[in-house]
Amino acid sequence: MLRRHARLALTALATEAAVGYPDRLHRRLPHPVVGIGALIDAAERRLNRPERSALERRIAGVGTVAGTAGLAVLAGLAASRLPGPAPVLAATLGLAQRSLHDHVAAVLTALEAGDLDAARTAVGRIVGRDVAALDASGVAAAAIESLAESFNDGIVAPAFWLAVAGLPGLYAYKAVNTADSLIGHREPRWRDFGWAAARTDDLMNLTPARLAGALIATAGGRGWRIMNRDARRHASPNAGWPEAAMAGALGVRLGGPVAYDGVLTERPSFGDGPAPTAGDLRRALDVYVRACGLLWAAVAVGGRAWRR
Repeated sequence: MLRRHARLALTALATEAAVGYPDRLHRRLPHPVVGIGALIDAAERRLNRPERSALERRIAGVGTVAGTAGLAVLAGLAASRLPGPAPVLAATLGLAQRSLHDHVAAVLTALEAGDLDAARTAVGRIVGRDVAALDASGVAAAAIESLAESFNDGIVAPAFWLAVAGLPGLYAYKAVNTADSLIGHREPRWRDFGWAAARTDDLMNLTPARLAGALIATAGGRGWRIMNRDARRHASPNAGWPEAAMAGALGVRLGGPVAYDGVLTERPSFGDGPAPTAGDLRRALDVYVRACGLLWAAVAVGGRAWRR
């Protein structure tokens, strides 16, 4: 079973890297994550009412995550029984190698052309921070940080759960990760309702995040020392591993204070080097591509090592 899952994961990784999720298709058929997000949003508006107690909202949040993940598992089971190449195509929907590369490359293209406004617009599509006041270095840093973190959330973790538990595992991870991004926040509105989403996402990313950091450090030829030293500084138990590894691999400094909705937020720094430049962003993309290749190799080797 595990060997079959690993073969599916490897084939899906290769297929998604080649074709991604074309914009033409997205315009006609929104990505399934959009549907997951709509379900979670509807549940949040219906169940996360301020007049309810904290305990009631927490229980409602647990139910929302369990229900959404359960539906995702059922969808994965159904997709795994489809004939021909359909399961592979269904698996590509949970991966984001191509789209992540393309979005970050768009930021790099604008920076190298000296078009700071276009670079801010491009990076604003992949980060949640305020981008209007970012200089070129700030744009490069935002893109590199998003590239590193999304390498785990959009590629390594989905591939891990696909290889371990097939399409049900992949879809369950995407449901939980989407829930965390929408409601797993610390602000008062979501603190109780989103508790289950945040904790479940933390749990499901424990192993993949560390694997992602290791792949980045290996692909970059360095970064192990910075990763081991700085990863735990992050407020998240997982996000710091790929970000610190990327900072170490590039020899730059990432993290530090950023603004969200006009409010300055203090964040830890990763690495000892200077602030990144457009050239560092190009090198980050090269590291990313090599890390994806290493992931493919790890899945292939792991699949052969697992018993049927």
